[in-house]
Amino acid sequence: MQELVLRRVCIRDVTFGEKTEVIDHVLRINRKELVRCLLEDSSLQSIDIKLARPGEKKRIIPVKDVLEPRAKLDGTRTTFPGFLGTADPMGTGITCVLDGVAVVTSGKLVNFQEGLIDMTGPGAEFSLFSRKLNVVLVIEPVENLGKHEHEKAVREAGIKAAHYLGLAGTATAFDKETHYQVASHSEMQATFPDLPKVIYVDMVIAQGLLHDNYIYGVNAQGSLPVLLLPTELMDGAIVSGNCAAPCHKNTTYHQQNNPIVEDLLAEHGKTLTFIGVIAMPSQTALMDKERACTQVHKLAKFMGAQGAIVSEDGGGNPEADLMMLARLFEKDGIKTVLVTDEYAGRDGASQGLADVTPEADAIVTNGNGNQYVVLPPMEETIGHSEVVDVITGGHAGSLLPDGSIEIEIAGIMGSTVELGSENLKTIAV
Repeated sequence: MQELVLRRVCIRDVTFGEKTEVIDHVLRINRKELVRCLLEDSSLQSIDIKLARPGEKKRIIPVKDVLEPRAKLDGTRTTFPGFLGTADPMGTGITCVLDGVAVVTSGKLVNFQEGLIDMTGPGAEFSLFSRKLNVVLVIEPVENLGKHEHEKAVREAGIKAAHYLGLAGTATAFDKETHYQVASHSEMQATFPDLPKVIYVDMVIAQGLLHDNYIYGVNAQGSLPVLLLPTELMDGAIVSGNCAAPCHKNTTYHQQNNPIVEDLLAEHGKTLTFIGVIAMPSQTALMDKERACTQVHKLAKFMGAQGAIVSEDGGGNPEADLMMLARLFEKDGIKTVLVTDEYAGRDGASQGLADVTPEADAIVTNGNGNQYVVLPPMEETIGHSEVVDVITGGHAGSLLPDGSIEIEIAGIMGSTVELGSENLKTIAV
């Protein structure tokens, strides 16, 4: 039986130095070396690297993606398969993690569906990234670069930086080690014959610019549902190019630290048998939705699933996928829990989901993206503050003269993330 071992190096501070390394729990970054590495992409004009620590009066905007630095110990394979090196199967071996650090990609706006992170104040309460040591890449493209090429260049720069920093963790002592067994279906059946079999369906948006995810480096638009080991997500098998809305964007960081996967693994062999993850593309056309859902249903039945958890990615039309799966699963005796968030209006009185079905009788929702907040001015803005007037959750006049911001939490990165990483919930009244 194989296993994945996560070795976490706890980082207490980040600074710049002559060499990229970890000394006494401090990550030191050779800024010039990292910038030089990233600027090998000729579509990028400049990159500035900024640091944002918890409690500092800093605002990062616009944010495209967030990634956790991770690297394989043996050096024969790389995290983020399909982007770095080969697309060899992942989820086994030893992976080193810089715990407490996040790589944040920012810079010129690609499209209006990008968000913000406040490192202090009321906005910080809505995002786990306010509690991270953020290495922010402020990336500016060459002139007249198309939006698709711009998004690609920024996404790949974030991946390269996360791997580059993760390598520093392979050369230092680790603080915590977690072992995850990787068993075959027959091994699980033989070991836990009487425990209920549970499958996790991880929806990944595949709907075009800033609405795409990548599975082993392949755009999910061109993919049928894929069966994955739970541990493959921890190695970066799913990379986010999605900003459906900042509040419910499942970033690459969220997928690397998917709490549904972690909770199911914690119960594996105790109360249930966790038989795997299905990454399901969510497209816009009805035929594409039906194709994906019926393929997921087929895979789940083939695996002998008796229960399923389905998490949404994005909002609006992906709720049709959620409800379609609930109908297919429940009518076949597969007990199903749906995980989502809601857009219920600023007063919370509107219908929060775009689609419903009687079979969806077990739903977890992670907050209302229309909730309204006022964010105070910060001492430093990393990026371009003026874009708040056009991003999701903002409006013309959101940026006030004193630097404060009036915005719905839809514009705050991960505030209602549909994997359940935050602390919000929706209450029926």
